[in-house]
Amino acid sequence: MHRRYLAPGALAAATVLLAIPASAASSTQGAPGIGDPYYPAYGNGGYDVGHYDLRLKYQPTTDLLEGTATLLARTTQDLSRFNLDFLLDVSEVRVNGAKASFSTSGEQELEITPKHPLAKGSDITVVVRYSGVPSSKSAYGFTSWHRTQDGGVAANEPEAAWWWFPSNDHPRDKATYDVSVQVPTGTQAISNGTLQSTSSRLGWTRYNWRSNKPQATYLATLAVGRFDITTSTTESGIPVINAYSKDLGDNYNAARASIERSGEITDWLSEYFGPYPFNSVGGYVPNTSTRYALETQTRPFYSPARFSSGTNTSVVVHELAHQWYGDLVSVAGWKDIWINEGFARYSEWLWSEHEGEGTTQEIADYVYASHPADDPFWTVRPGDPGPDNQFHLAVYDRGALALQALRNEIGDEDFFAILKGWTAKYAHGNATAADFRTYAERVSARSLGEFFDTWLYEPSKPAAPEARAASIARKASAPVQPKSWKKLVATADVHEH
Repeated sequence: MHRRYLAPGALAAATVLLAIPASAASSTQGAPGIGDPYYPAYGNGGYDVGHYDLRLKYQPTTDLLEGTATLLARTTQDLSRFNLDFLLDVSEVRVNGAKASFSTSGEQELEITPKHPLAKGSDITVVVRYSGVPSSKSAYGFTSWHRTQDGGVAANEPEAAWWWFPSNDHPRDKATYDVSVQVPTGTQAISNGTLQSTSSRLGWTRYNWRSNKPQATYLATLAVGRFDITTSTTESGIPVINAYSKDLGDNYNAARASIERSGEITDWLSEYFGPYPFNSVGGYVPNTSTRYALETQTRPFYSPARFSSGTNTSVVVHELAHQWYGDLVSVAGWKDIWINEGFARYSEWLWSEHEGEGTTQEIADYVYASHPADDPFWTVRPGDPGPDNQFHLAVYDRGALALQALRNEIGDEDFFAILKGWTAKYAHGNATAADFRTYAERVSARSLGEFFDTWLYEPSKPAAPEARAASIARKASAPVQPKSWKKLVATADVHEH
């Protein structure tokens, strides 16, 4: 979704971290990073979280958040110390019921030393009590907490959790969630999954949400404010929960006209990707000044700016496609972002064809022709774009172009079998671009190494012979601009932060 820029000092710190191999740490101390070369300090080593229970209280007028987070985890090595990623002020930590000592380091590291060492393979319970004003906290020169007139919102990629709950913040460690939020009565709290219950007492209302399938930390979301909430079900029976800030102004109707089609679009996407994998679907639009959207699991976040020019079903298709490509199957490392964005972008092309506004082939031909060989667009490699280009347009458009070329190369039957079979094979787990190539080769019974190198890894425009071999831009005449092109361009910066 989402482009960020690190401050120079943060880049230097990341470089130092990258230079230190994980093996240099003591075998009894969990590593302060999970091992992702794009973001060396993100996530942590030594344990896997299975469940987060978050019990929160939030005051919109002051932006004060108080919380108790209970993490159920399992150690993957002997541990004398381990880290969580977190920014707010911690008052107490307990591990297996006993008080633990703690300190902070780096930009977002909470270092925890349990009273007794933890043996590899142990089930552990970690309780963290905390409070703070999320909007006052920043790391690496930015914030992922969005203050609004009536509350606040946590939504960003590749990080958002640090501002509202302690976590092992990397998609490789997915978990289930219970999120219970107490807010002043008259204000709502929106999160992932299904609303289990509400209760009110003495001017406060508590909302209890449950996300019962594994979920990456950046896909967990919290929004507090005053919303109009609509509920329905898809034709296939999935609950649909949408929320719209009451002060969206001129964008209100366009947002509703777009997002209220989420159920219809979800059922349509299921035809390509397999059954919808979660316990609810929908979206929410808080009154933030951001411009991006984000595939927060079951309940995508949409900036009001996405609807400033009118209805925008393409962005809804994009974020709902991520429920399969990005949420159900998550990246193993952030260099594999093409697995998320290339497929979500291609889903917009499929929607264009569905709406009779330009076929996927017409759009692919136009993308190929629109960027001359010397355009820097072609220097970005979707299969490994680098952290500075993780959310570059080329990851989206060149990534989707690669999928159309693959479809032409192996034929519709194998291509659509891959789209559906891939999400079933890696459901609720993680995978890489290399895994996708291996899977495509198995289904198609074709050797595709040279093909993927050409379309995903070469920092140059695929030459005319290679393009024609993949049935891209076969005609000598310039392709006609598809009717949907302006809509697609309007979503080109959908994940630019």
